[in-house]
Amino acid sequence: MTGSRIRDEIRKRVPIQNVPTVPHDHLRSTWKQARPGRIRASFDVAQSQDPGGWFVVGTSEDVGLTRTVARTVAGREVVLWRDESGTLCAGPGACPHLGALLEDCEVISGDVVCRWHGMALGSSGAAGWKPITAYDDGVLAWVRLPTPGETPSDRPTLTDRPPLEGSLSAVITIPGTCEPQDIIANRLDPWHGAWYHPYAFSHLVVDDDASDDKKLVVDVTFRLTPRWGVPVRAEFACPDARTIVMTIVDGEGAGSVVETHATPLAPDALGRSVTMMTEATIAYSPRKGFGVARQVAALMRPAMKHTQARLWVDDMAYAERRYLLRSRGETYGA
Repeated sequence: MTGSRIRDEIRKRVPIQNVPTVPHDHLRSTWKQARPGRIRASFDVAQSQDPGGWFVVGTSEDVGLTRTVARTVAGREVVLWRDESGTLCAGPGACPHLGALLEDCEVISGDVVCRWHGMALGSSGAAGWKPITAYDDGVLAWVRLPTPGETPSDRPTLTDRPPLEGSLSAVITIPGTCEPQDIIANRLDPWHGAWYHPYAFSHLVVDDDASDDKKLVVDVTFRLTPRWGVPVRAEFACPDARTIVMTIVDGEGAGSVVETHATPLAPDALGRSVTMMTEATIAYSPRKGFGVARQVAALMRPAMKHTQARLWVDDMAYAERRYLLRSRGETYGA
C-alpha cells in the first residue's frame, strides 16, 4: 500500500485531523462573499416556506404523564399534557371556568384537572375550551395554531433525520429580544462562522457551485482544540419560515442534523418582540465508539448542550442586533 493510500485509510478510520486554527491576522476576510443581496435572496426563499401553523414548544421530554406544562406561543397561552396512551395533547392555557392558568396541573385518567376548582378538561374539549392540534416527533413537541398567511397542514415539515434509535440528541432553548426571522437570518449567513466563532469553526468555505437560494453548502472544520479538528461538508436549508436545518452530508457524522427553530412568544414589558430559539442536535455515526457514547448519553448530553449554548451566546447577540437595527429603521447592505 502506498503512502497516500495509507494516509487516506487513516483519515477514514480517524476523522480527527491536524488542522491548526488560522490566526485572525492570517484569516481571509469573508465580507465580500457575504453579499447582502445573496443573503437576502436566501432569506426571501426561506420566508416563503409555509410552516402550516406549526410551532415548536419544547422537547418531547418536557411533557410527562402526570403534570401539565404551559407555554406562550405568539401571545397565546397553551397547555400541554399526555393522555393515557402517552399521546401529546394541547389546549388553551386558561381554564374556561375562571381563567386559571393550567400550568403544573395534575393529569388524571388523561384529563387536565384545574388546580383552582378541579374542573377536568380533556381531548373532547368543553364549552369555551377547544383542544389544539399537537405533534410529538420523538425529539420536539409542536402545536398548530391559526396563523395569518399560513395554510394549516397535518404535520410540521421535517427534514430527513438519522434514525432516532441509533442517534444521540441534545436540545437547548434560549430566548432572545428579536423576531423569528432574525434567528433564521443568522444561520443564512454561514460566512460569519470562522470570524465570530473561532473556538468552534475554521477553514470555512461556501461552495458557490453547489449552493443556490434554497440551500447553502459549506466545507468547514469543527474545532476540538486549537490544533485538532474534524473537517465535514454541511448543507443548510429551510423546510419552513421558522426553521433552518444544517445536515452533515459528507465526513464524520454524515446524516447528523442540527435543527434551529424559532418560536415567537409574547412582547416584553417594553413591547419588544421575544423569540424562543430551540436547537436540536441529532448526532449519528456508524463508528463503534459512537455506540459507546450513546450508552452514556446522560454524560454526553451536558457537553453537547454546553457547546450549543456557547455558540448561541454569540448568535443571539447577532439576531438581537439585527432586530434592534430594524426597529430603529436603520438599513445596511441595501
